[in-house]
Amino acid sequence: MPDHGGLPAPSQGLVLTHFLTVRDVAVSREFYANVLGGQVVLPENPAIVQVANTWIIMNPGGGPTPDKPGIVLRPPEPGDPVSTFLNVRVADIEAFYAAATAQGAEFLTEPLDRKAEIRCYMRDPDGYLIEVGQATGMLHGVFADRPAPG
Repeated sequence: MPDHGGLPAPSQGLVLTHFLTVRDVAVSREFYANVLGGQVVLPENPAIVQVANTWIIMNPGGGPTPDKPGIVLRPPEPGDPVSTFLNVRVADIEAFYAAATAQGAEFLTEPLDRKAEIRCYMRDPDGYLIEVGQATGMLHGVFADRPAPG
């Protein structure tokens, strides 16, 4: 991909980004830059932060537009069901957990060993769920137990 100032703009094919509807662009932008070590590519309208090999695009919510009629964008409210989340894979989960906690990230639990991986979850400033995991057993053919039926 040619350099367009770090913007996700491929000269051929495609690139996958993730859009988040946020309450406060500056707060969310700083979270993804500081906690996930991202590089701010565009500060606002929309904010774009490159994190590793992907981009997080952030803008406030709003009502329908001509290109998305009937669609309203809003960040999640407390108690909303989760239907999607970011999945961050790290080489050293203990180091990531310590660094992210030092930056103010709040995790639901400490990293837990799930046989296939060690993982934990945190939320961003808008309440989006982020899984952080380190592959362990899966690298050797060991996978997590299947959930109980029902």
